[in-house]
Amino acid sequence: MICGIDEAGRGPLAGPVYAAAVILGERGLSIKGIDDSKKLSQGKREALALEIKEKAFAWSVIAIDANIIDQINILQATLQGMHSAFMTLAAQKAKRTAIREIVIDGTQLPKALVAWCGAHAIRLEALPKADATVKEVGAASILAKTARDEFMIAMDARYPGYGFAQHKGYGTAQHLQAIATLGPCELHRKTFAPIAQYSLL
Repeated sequence: MICGIDEAGRGPLAGPVYAAAVILGERGLSIKGIDDSKKLSQGKREALALEIKEKAFAWSVIAIDANIIDQINILQATLQGMHSAFMTLAAQKAKRTAIREIVIDGTQLPKALVAWCGAHAIRLEALPKADATVKEVGAASILAKTARDEFMIAMDARYPGYGFAQHKGYGTAQHLQAIATLGPCELHRKTFAPIAQYSLL
């Protein structure tokens, strides 16, 4: 049993960063088309997310809000989200005891997860581009991406004028123009350079 962990939303100027942990198991491994979420169309991602949630042995998704990102920086927020996503999944003893290996997309590992794996004799590996090569990590990338997109689309109605439903918080020309016109909102990451230049009360 492999647990794959990945994130979505490190680069945007607004919104949370999401992390997901997935153990596909025998039934989940039968799912066709799992890949790096960035390589898939929105429709394909959404269809796969539903199938992953239905068939995976275990899964969890965690969001770390923009205010936390501003407090501890985006790298630490991402690592915190990855650790939290795994611990939420591992809270179920039957799921936890099945895990033999954890693979994280990227190059850095959450220190708390390193300690946990050492105490439980579970192999932990950071693997760049694992979302394209390890099916469990690809599944995690899909769940994190679809959950974040769904949140940002919902926020479009709460914060009209920014275009969150279109760009999902990324620094597009449309988004930067909206910030220049309206100023930042509560969703914006105040420590990110394009936002930090504004005077914020």
